Amino acid sequence: MIKIESWQPADRLVLEPNAYRAAREREFSLALTAGPGAGKTEMLAQRADFLLRTGSCRYPKRILAISFKVDASSNLKERINRRCGVELSSRFDSYTFHAFAKRIIDRFRPILTGDEALESGFTIGPKIRHKQIDFTDLVPLAIKILKESSVARNALRQTYTDVFLDEFQDCTNHQYELIKIAFQGTNIRLTAVGDTKQKIMGWAGALDGIFETFKQDFQAVPLNMYRNFRSKPKLIRLQNEIVRILDPASVMSEEQIAGEEGYIRILPFQNCQEEADYLSEQIQRWVNEDKVPPSEIAILIKSQPDLYAMKLMVALRERGIPYRNEQLLQDITVEPAARLIVDFLLSTFGKQEPSAWIRLMEKLVPFTDYDDEKGELVQNWQRFIIKEKKEANQNPIIPENPKRWDCLKRFIEKVGFQALISLSHDYETESRLRDVLKDTCSKIDQLMSTGLELKESLKRFEDDQAVRILTIHKSKGLEFDSVVLLGVETESYWGNPDENLCAFFVGVSRAKRRLLLTHVGIRSRPAGYTGRWNAQRHRQERFLGCVT
Repeated sequence: MIKIESWQPADRLVLEPNAYRAAREREFSLALTAGPGAGKTEMLAQRADFLLRTGSCRYPKRILAISFKVDASSNLKERINRRCGVELSSRFDSYTFHAFAKRIIDRFRPILTGDEALESGFTIGPKIRHKQIDFTDLVPLAIKILKESSVARNALRQTYTDVFLDEFQDCTNHQYELIKIAFQGTNIRLTAVGDTKQKIMGWAGALDGIFETFKQDFQAVPLNMYRNFRSKPKLIRLQNEIVRILDPASVMSEEQIAGEEGYIRILPFQNCQEEADYLSEQIQRWVNEDKVPPSEIAILIKSQPDLYAMKLMVALRERGIPYRNEQLLQDITVEPAARLIVDFLLSTFGKQEPSAWIRLMEKLVPFTDYDDEKGELVQNWQRFIIKEKKEANQNPIIPENPKRWDCLKRFIEKVGFQALISLSHDYETESRLRDVLKDTCSKIDQLMSTGLELKESLKRFEDDQAVRILTIHKSKGLEFDSVVLLGVETESYWGNPDENLCAFFVGVSRAKRRLLLTHVGIRSRPAGYTGRWNAQRHRQERFLGCVT
């Protein structure tokens, strides 16, 4: 523990004044708004470091972070682990809203009675009375428990000194009600962080004016972080033009965004095949000539990436460029159990995979001060892997082999199911862990069914191996050197105009250095697709006008 006045940002980072103030706040709740690239996640990590290292979050109390996506929750936990170290970060709980609600239900399930009563070991899925609940029931049931039980409310309030709310602009009425019932009127400090210009969850019930409501309900101090650490000046100027429409008060001055670095280009094409051929050639140049790592390249699409990027994925495959469709993989790849399985398979079936082996040993070999003891444990695992390598020759992982996953059964048996459960709070319900294990195998099977070898399929789980194809919604919180925003067309951005402009803003603000925006005249109906589809396309004049 250190004195409050002695604390400095971890890793000697320089925080702008409002971020520095937010990191050190000890009295009030905070309503912190910031633009893309302003370092919202880093500020939360530094705030956790301050609270834990100075004892402002006094042992044994904890910090709770609630995010909207699994990957955002995992990223925040990993960043705080790097800033604070393992011991202090063990007192930091990071959940999605639904995972947080489920934890309340798991712990106080007996409070639910009558038709809402749940058996021990209940699962998530189509409703089965007392045995299974729908995903959308999680937050309402958690609210009911906290409303009816002072014991449940007090247990929650006695656990935490601080609550972080990430991407708060997307908070729905049910989610906000859960926060109010749990923490309003207490001494717990809440730090709500978000960007009102990135509100793209209106379709899911995201509240209008949520920051104003939060400030009034929790007497929160409003702060704004302006500086964009991510994008080059030309890209910031484009973002600024969109901000001029969405939130004129937040427009950055010319002095703040001076400079000619960065690259933006609008690319019109006659059809989607021409678009796919050109983009695949450009991406190949970026990777081979500019030495841009594939994971630093993203193809962003408003919706339906399987359909919009179908021809592009074929063109990338023909050029030997690795890619992965995040619509299929993103949620499972951030699961700790899935990562463990992939590292085991890479270590077993790959020829030389030192990174996978190191990660595997970090998870499977407990920390010990005794080198001999640690060495013996590592050797034990080496013998197991060697044995599995021999077995793999007789029993390969190929789609037509019905016994292809026997190696995983032996691996899980050796690790121990309880050890796997300890990888994540979400796995305390065994059915969730079993679903993750099953889903991981299914995704690998699915990748191999496209013609990929096992090793190539496993590599698609690794962030540093492939160009990423994903929706704008799933790209929130991520950043890339080079971004292609594919299909900036009126027919792609249908619905609420302001909500679509917010989505467009999220897409363009993912790029650090280079941004391509495409539109076509004819986007032919994808093979086998029978849903609504407009082949004739028109460029989205309002959005692309911000570029020119």
